[in-house]
Amino acid sequence: MSVEVERKFVCDADIQKRLEGVGAVCIGHCEFQDRYYDSADFHLTLRNVWLRCRQGSWELKYPTVTELEDRGEASLCSRYVEMTNLPQIQLKVREIMSESVNEQEGKEGGCASNTHPVHGDRASTGATESSPADHAWLAELKLVCFANYITVRRSFGFKEEGVRVDLDQADFGYCVGEIEVIVPEGEDTQPALKKIRNTAQKLGLSGDQRVQGKMDVYLQTYCPEHYTKLLNAHIL
Repeated sequence: MSVEVERKFVCDADIQKRLEGVGAVCIGHCEFQDRYYDSADFHLTLRNVWLRCRQGSWELKYPTVTELEDRGEASLCSRYVEMTNLPQIQLKVREIMSESVNEQEGKEGGCASNTHPVHGDRASTGATESSPADHAWLAELKLVCFANYITVRRSFGFKEEGVRVDLDQADFGYCVGEIEVIVPEGEDTQPALKKIRNTAQKLGLSGDQRVQGKMDVYLQTYCPEHYTKLLNAHIL
């Protein structure tokens, strides 16, 4: 497993020119569809756990201990463990779901809602084909798709090893940039934070607050109830 250290930034009309001006080279251009899953009571996302299927490949992201504790300048960056092995993902999701359900039953006497707010048919429109095995474990855990969108991404790399910048345009109209460094799990993330800070300075990025990601804007627009719950839980 690895840790994704990332800082988001607002894209403007000149960002590509600025990237090229500081030595960045375009290393790829792609389009992909993301589908995110959770229970009707948001057992995963209310714990800041994000289960995603991107073009048929599964990924689970959850915050590092440092991410949960950090404040100050470094809080401009997020730090999430990335898990891509499906059996490990299924095991981790089952553990989280069990803990969350037990907590909720203790608070609410076993009551749980049976609906999941989505924006009309958006969460099921243009679905990527999945295997019967996918349907089986999702159904077992009562996980449903709550977000579904397509992103067009242009990626840039630097001579400084390990720094990548992605410019993302989502199909619901939001554009955001991401400076990213991948670190093996368990290693110190401070060098990655320094690389990201230096890259942001080269690009002339400023500001002391985190920039909204695609998911923030998607939920705010299409799933306001879900968005409000995550705001109240200080997840977003």
